[in-house]
Amino acid sequence: TNCLTTVWRLFKKLSEDQQRYEKRLIFEHPAFVKLCQQLLRDSRRMTRADLVFSLHAVVNLGVPQNTLLVQTLLRVCQEKLNQLDNRCISVLATTLARLDKDKNVSALQAGLQLLVEQRIPTIRDIFILQNLMKCMGKDTPVFLKKKLEMAVLKEIDHLTYVNARHVFLGLVAMNYCSIPILNACSKKIQENIHGAAFQHLILILEACHSLQYRNIKLFSTVADYVNSSVCLLDKRQIILFLSAFETLGFQPSELMDVFAEKVTEDSEFLDLKNLLIVLRVYSRLNYLPRGQHHLFFETLHSCLNKYLPQISNTELLKAVYSLCILGYLPHRALDELLQKDSCEGLLLSGDLYKEKKEMMLHCVRTCMELDSPSFMKPAFVPAENFSSLVSLNLRKARDALLELLGDENMFRQNVQLPYKYHIDFEIRMDSDREKVLPVTATDDHADTSVKRLAFLFVPLSAFCLGTTHPQGKLAMKKRHLNKLGYHVILVLNKKFQEMTNEDAVKFLKGKIYSGNASPF
Repeated sequence: TNCLTTVWRLFKKLSEDQQRYEKRLIFEHPAFVKLCQQLLRDSRRMTRADLVFSLHAVVNLGVPQNTLLVQTLLRVCQEKLNQLDNRCISVLATTLARLDKDKNVSALQAGLQLLVEQRIPTIRDIFILQNLMKCMGKDTPVFLKKKLEMAVLKEIDHLTYVNARHVFLGLVAMNYCSIPILNACSKKIQENIHGAAFQHLILILEACHSLQYRNIKLFSTVADYVNSSVCLLDKRQIILFLSAFETLGFQPSELMDVFAEKVTEDSEFLDLKNLLIVLRVYSRLNYLPRGQHHLFFETLHSCLNKYLPQISNTELLKAVYSLCILGYLPHRALDELLQKDSCEGLLLSGDLYKEKKEMMLHCVRTCMELDSPSFMKPAFVPAENFSSLVSLNLRKARDALLELLGDENMFRQNVQLPYKYHIDFEIRMDSDREKVLPVTATDDHADTSVKRLAFLFVPLSAFCLGTTHPQGKLAMKKRHLNKLGYHVILVLNKKFQEMTNEDAVKFLKGKIYSGNASPF
């Protein structure tokens, strides 16, 4: 056992290329063959710790699972399962997590789950608990996940930064979001942020996304730390952080400014894959770098043009769509995209993403028209359709408008405009924004003195996390409705629904008769 575990400890410190070479030498060495034969003969006479650590070393060294040696060790572990102490249980769980399901593995996992359930109250070691969380997996029964959660919470005061990181990953492995544990882990990570490895921080951000856990203080602390250490980071590492933040809907503005500056200084490091990530990040988070956004977009456009001969139709659509969301029209790439062959290749009938691609193409064509410098604001935009029916989540708003304005003719609801844009409520006012006009009186003619208000009731997810800054698609819609002559009022629907009826009326009155655009 000592020999095998020592080989494994040395082996795991090597690079992947070195491991491949050394593994072949180990397996071909006559002493290794003798060692495995001796292990096979003596497995039933070994102590419980030697048995479990031998299996762990053999599996991690890459001895195939279907060999007599591995299968024999698995069966002996089943026989001695009840004799294992808590440390051995932790090591065995870690080993089984690396193996494919087969008859012996499944039987051992089932027995181990029962044993863990019995032993949890006696486990006081946070290291063992975090290992069990990581190894029990998503199929762990909910009651057992809750028992593990309670056991970790009892030991939460003994949490170190390393424990906190592994507990995060353990919750991901179990697919279990425990807010009390995550909050405690986040606090410990923030306290020790200056000792954290960059790769570990990326894993933590990815874990937050997997668990749908949002902690603005944690994200801000990580973003500030990365920004302060940006000179130590490779540009590709910064892209990994930006991508992780984008999936969380969090906008690290200072880091995005610094990265934009690096791109404009030297864009040679941007291969096609990273270019697409950068475009996606800045467009979804709707971020225009301070004082340099036009130069930044020109640089990205130049990079995109370089890859046009080799880029696929789908990648080209994603790139152009991202730039259009930001209000920038990449003319050469647009010409390439809208060629007949490219469009036909994008919209194949069997494509699972056909609808999404159609939506993206529609957005691109809309941006080409409305964001063009030659576009003139129309004097009048006819509604293509509108309905008196409102969805359940808008009934409160409709009732509040009725109470405030006194008549259904003073507003329209469910208004469908050209370019497939939809408005929840439309209100028309005089040029001084002092008087609401009946819809019928201004319906059939163009009048430049009429102000049109467009109310959009939007979910929290439409904004960057913890801010009133709209994400890309909502920002594009707002920009385009402005171009069509509307003053857009964004209302955070969740907050609105929590208001009393009286407060809802006051809130809408303030929006209609003032220039206050805050959605909160």
